[in-house]
Formats: sequence, C-alpha cells, structure tokens
Amino acid sequence: MILIEDTVISDDIIEKFFVCDLIKCKGACCVEGDLGAPLNDDELPIMEQIYQDVKPYLSQEGIKAIEEEGIYVKDWEGDFSTPVIKGRECAYAIYDDRNILKCGIEQAYFDGKISWRKPISCHLYPIRITKYEHYEALNYDRWHICSDACTHGEQLGVELYKFLKEPLIRKYGEAWYQELLNEARDREQL
Repeated sequence: MILIEDTVISDDIIEKFFVCDLIKCKGACCVEGDLGAPLNDDELPIMEQIYQDVKPYLSQEGIKAIEEEGIYVKDWEGDFSTPVIKGRECAYAIYDDRNILKCGIEQAYFDGKISWRKPISCHLYPIRITKYEHYEALNYDRWHICSDACTHGEQLGVELYKFLKEPLIRKYGEAWYQELLNEARDREQL
C-alpha cells in the first residue's frame, strides 16, 4: 500500500501491467456492469452544462434513455451515474465504424465543442476510487473484460499507473503523480 497525501493506493496500481486493447475488447467497460459510469457530485452540473453540445454525438437510443431517465441517475445507494440504454451500454457511448464503443462526451471534447473530457471514473478506469471520511482509496478493479488489456500491457511493459498518467494527474495533480513515480522507483530498487 502507498500513502500519498490523503490517498491510499493499492500496490497493484504500480505492479500490474495494463494498456487498453480496444480492437479486442470493443469498449466492453462502456457496456458491462449494473450501472452507467459513476459520477461525482461536482460532475453533475458539468453534465447538465455540456449536454446540448454532446447530444449531436449520441445515438438515438442514448438520447431517448437520457430524455426518459435524465442526464444522470441516482442509484439505490444514493450515488449518481450515467443512464444506460435498456440495461446495457452507457447512454453517452457511441459505436464507431469498427463497432467499438467510444464516449460521445470525449468525442465532443476532441472536436473542441466542450472543455471537459469525460467523467473521471471513465478516464481512470480500471482504477476505482472509494471515498472515506479522511482519505480516498485507489484500487485496481480487476475484471475479465480487461484480460486483453493486461496481456497487452505486459507485452508493452507498461504498468497501470503509467498507462493512466494523464487521468491521475487530472485528478490529483503533477506533484502527487511525481510522488507516485518516486514510490514506484524506490520499490524497483528493493
């Protein structure tokens, strides 16, 4: 376990290899599971603000799900997430010409229509954050749908924390990430 500021980081995050392999998984993390993408409270007004700019990127089924359920939904535990289409893919997910699911929010960001990339839970996946009163726990969410990403990461020699450098910096900042790098280097020298 690694402690940096008010975060507790699982050793798996620096020890396990991971690089998404969308050609093989087809964006399965946008489909699998019980709910859509988890949303933080501070992301809810952003979702409301960007919706009209993101809407042209979405499928008709996604728009219908959002119009019926809302821009975001509250689950039985009081947590917020994106709505899903008929219990399957995230309402903000779109299929590309290779039948790979991608994020409509992120596509609007890449096209310069919005300045927010996507929910941090999506950007950080497969790292999941659990919030406690005085700290946040970062854990590697191992799931069979990402087995190809593990193999791909191992072939390339890229650990999870390196693959997710950009979203980790987005969430916690450059100084925090540098501390994580230092911890990883220190462990390699042992």
